Amino acid sequence: MFNLVTKRGLAHEEAEIKWIDCNIGSRLTMKYPGVVLKGRKARGEVISIALANDGQHQDTGAKMIHAADETTSTVVSKSISVGQGRATYRGVVHIPRHLKGCKNNTECDALLISTNSRTDTYPAITVRGDHHAVQHEASVSKVSAEQIFYMQQRGLTEGQAMSLSVNGFINDLARQFPMEYSVELKRLIDLEMEGSVG
Repeated sequence: MFNLVTKRGLAHEEAEIKWIDCNIGSRLTMKYPGVVLKGRKARGEVISIALANDGQHQDTGAKMIHAADETTSTVVSKSISVGQGRATYRGVVHIPRHLKGCKNNTECDALLISTNSRTDTYPAITVRGDHHAVQHEASVSKVSAEQIFYMQQRGLTEGQAMSLSVNGFINDLARQFPMEYSVELKRLIDLEMEGSVG
């Protein structure tokens, strides 16, 4: 299955647009939700979770185009790569020179489950002028064998231990989702992790 998506929003004065997406199961996903912050004090936010298993490439990101003063954008992306899965983040943040008081925060965190997993981050942040606050953070971590061993000694299977690690990694984002969405996301992650280890 191929999942190719374009989502765009136009935020006028003091409006807020928030995209939430989880990408699991397709062979190739290409999804880059975008927000054009056209009105003063408009806010845009993208929260994204991607899980790439064997033979899958989750290519996701966000576009934030600031087009008015005092606009704020936030991008939080978490990806999990399992087996030979590949996760990619591509982001665009653009703040032109004539604007004042714009803010952006971009966070890209990746979790690698095996040595054959892959993750890439391609942030393109263009800021002109000198009256803006912009920050970018990226991290890559790996589930340690010691951590999995510890959980197995407490009675969990290897698959359950991996699922617990992955759910812990995304927990801070999943808490922001509606409850029904969070429950379904946890089930999907458990299904993806079930046959991927051991």
